[in-house]
Amino acid sequence: MARLSRLVLPGLPHHVIQRGHNRQAIFLDDADRQAYLAALQDVAASLRVAVHAYVLMAEHVHLLLTPPDEAALGLLMQGLGRRYVAAFNRRHGRSGTIWEGRYRATVIEPEPYTLPCMRYIEQNPVRAGLCLHAADWPWSSAAHHVGRRRDALISEPMPFWAQGNTPFEREMAWQRLLDEPLPDVQVQQMTDSALKGWVLGSGPFLARVGTSTGRPVAPRPRGRPRHAPTRDGGAA
Repeated sequence: MARLSRLVLPGLPHHVIQRGHNRQAIFLDDADRQAYLAALQDVAASLRVAVHAYVLMAEHVHLLLTPPDEAALGLLMQGLGRRYVAAFNRRHGRSGTIWEGRYRATVIEPEPYTLPCMRYIEQNPVRAGLCLHAADWPWSSAAHHVGRRRDALISEPMPFWAQGNTPFEREMAWQRLLDEPLPDVQVQQMTDSALKGWVLGSGPFLARVGTSTGRPVAPRPRGRPRHAPTRDGGAA
């Protein structure tokens, strides 16, 4: 089956994954990570793209972003990629791209999926066995969300604000959520939706997006279609 064209819906959160070519490292040291985050902050600000969560792993990154218009997400990833690759190549005396083809992304329904997606992103180092607690990983937004540091890159989404009336309440609520592993089925759901481009949302949300965009938004059920039952209970 041909790969779906990338779907961008302004004003909605998008989960983005970008991997290194052949799963090679895209960060060799902390200076690389700092350069990537500086570029992300500059480009996101110039395009008015809100960054809600991120994590930098050795060979890939996860981002949760809300673009203000249809072009902004692609422009951000293009500008960020070019700027970071140029700096990476200069520092390490190499040439060529470091990315595995195009970035992967999916639209997510804000209310039920924003917080699980943030947990999925920030718990990535814990699942990889790199730390015991998500906020201990210095290269993610987790420490910001639990109040350990202020990260000017981050813009909290509305579902995060709903976690409490004060910053302390929100930070404590988020700490509790981060300490609870995301169920395996949700981890797989988050991964598959981003890598395959399927919209992540409830049935009514998928129906609305499908109708408004005129494109598939979820995989078809496997197997032969079920037939309507007849009056005697058999298949039609």
